[in-house]
Amino acid sequence: MKKFDIRKIRFKKVTIDQIDDRLLLINLYATQAITFIIGFIWILFQHRNPFLLFKLPEGASFILWGAGLAALVIVVDLLISRFVPDEVSDDGGVNDRIFRSRPVWHIVVMSFVIAVCEETLFRGAIQHNIGPYWTSILFATIHVRYLRHWIPTGLVFSISYALGWIYTETGTLWAPIIAHFLIDMIMGLLIRFRREQ
Repeated sequence: MKKFDIRKIRFKKVTIDQIDDRLLLINLYATQAITFIIGFIWILFQHRNPFLLFKLPEGASFILWGAGLAALVIVVDLLISRFVPDEVSDDGGVNDRIFRSRPVWHIVVMSFVIAVCEETLFRGAIQHNIGPYWTSILFATIHVRYLRHWIPTGLVFSISYALGWIYTETGTLWAPIIAHFLIDMIMGLLIRFRREQ
């Protein structure tokens, strides 16, 4: 039997253009599944019931919190994209590749999956331990494709902090989930239809 030598492992840098569409989607859904599982287990280790996080609260004010934050973020993002050169807010073409040729239903599904999985981990689990500030630093760091430029990094940090704030204010995970979902979906649809024109 051949002996395994760890020193012979080589890593090759891959750009977004070298990944085919199928592999891109597999990567997206796999990372979201891992994110959700880690968040779920983390909540269990906190001796909390993860299912209670998804209980719908009475009243509909949490929807207004989520929709209001989403509207604010989209307006700010559109203003930034209007006045700031593209190269300053470049994410390496990842968002363009993810959304540009997707059907509308798939953009909606992807946005919902991403919102639920990431908010479960970041707001539901991590923020409970370290608070919204450090959670937002971690959130911005994990969105590594934005770290090359300070404007998108600052925007991701600010959005994360705002998501943490509305979670604290409303007491329900559904408020940041709605905001995250609407932000991703609307920005995804803008990319999709802008590319079509």
